[in-house]
Amino acid sequence: MKSKKSIIQSAIGTLELEAAAILNVAKNINGDFEKVVSSILNSKGRVIVTGIGKSAIIAQKIVATFNSTGTPAIFMHAADAIHGDLGMIQMDDIVICLSKSGNTPEIKVLTPLLKSAGNLLIGMVGELNSFLAEQADLILNTAFEKEACPHNLAPTTSTTAQLALGDALAICLLECRAFNESDFAKYHPGGSLGKKLYLKARDLALSNEKPAIHPSASVKDVLIEISKNRLGAVAVVDSDDKVLGIITDGDVRRMLENNTTIANLKAEDIMGRTPKSIQFDALAVDALDIIKQNNITQLLVLEQNTYFGIIHLHDLLNEGIV
Repeated sequence: MKSKKSIIQSAIGTLELEAAAILNVAKNINGDFEKVVSSILNSKGRVIVTGIGKSAIIAQKIVATFNSTGTPAIFMHAADAIHGDLGMIQMDDIVICLSKSGNTPEIKVLTPLLKSAGNLLIGMVGELNSFLAEQADLILNTAFEKEACPHNLAPTTSTTAQLALGDALAICLLECRAFNESDFAKYHPGGSLGKKLYLKARDLALSNEKPAIHPSASVKDVLIEISKNRLGAVAVVDSDDKVLGIITDGDVRRMLENNTTIANLKAEDIMGRTPKSIQFDALAVDALDIIKQNNITQLLVLEQNTYFGIIHLHDLLNEGIV
C-alpha cells in the first residue's frame, strides 16, 4: 500500500505529464490544422470521426462537442466500419481517424477503403511514421513522450492529447462560424444549461401572480395582498402601472417594530422607493445575478417602464438556474 505522500505525488506526476503532452500538442499546431478547419468549414457534408479502443471513446466525445457547437458530426467505430458501417459515409463527408500508433490492424484495413472512396482523410495520430500518417491527406499531430501509465501501456497521456486537440478544433470551428449563445441554446434546450441560455424573466413572472397596490392603500390592504400572492412582496404602482416602490414582508416586520400604531399608515409610508428590477426580456440567469448581488429574494420585472410581474428566488431554484 502506497503512503499518503506517494499517492499524492503519483497524482501530481500524472497530471504534470499529461499537461506537458498538451503543451507539446500546442507546439505542433501547423498549417495542416488550419487546412483541416478550412476544409470542414467549406464542406457540404458531415465530419465522420472514427477510432478503435480508447481512441474510439475520445472520438465519441469529439463528435458530441462538434454537434453541440454547430459542426454536424457522426461517430463511426473503426471495427464496425469494416463490417458494414462504411455505408454511413457520404461523398462530401470528411473523415477524421484517431489512433495512438496509426498501425492497428483495423486502421490498416480501414484507411485504404476510405482513400478509395475519395473522402478527405485526416489522421489524428501520435506516430508520424505510421501507416495512418502516411496515408492521411492531413495530419493532426498528437505526438507525446510517454503514457502516464508506469508501464507505458494504458492509453492516458495519448488520449488526453487527442481530447485536447479535438476541443481546440471544435472551438476554432465555433469561432469561425461566429456560433453564439443563441445558437448554443438551440442545441441545448434541456436541463439547467439550456434554461440559462433561453429562459427569460418574463417566463418566470408569468407563472406567478402579479401583486400590486396603490400608494394610498392601507396597511391592512398591503398585508392582504402580500399574503394572498405568497411571493413575500407587493409592487406599489400608480394609475398607469408605473412602479413607485415595493413592500416586502421584511418591510412589514420593520414597520411593526418601529411603530406603536399603524392605523394611519399608507403603502407609500413603508415602501422601498428604489426597488431592484429587470426588463421582462432579459435572461433569467441575469435576474439571479441581480438577486445575489443585492442579497434580496424578490425582483420586479418591467416591460419598459411598466410593471410586468415579480420573480422570487424560489422560482429560480425550482427551474434549476441556481
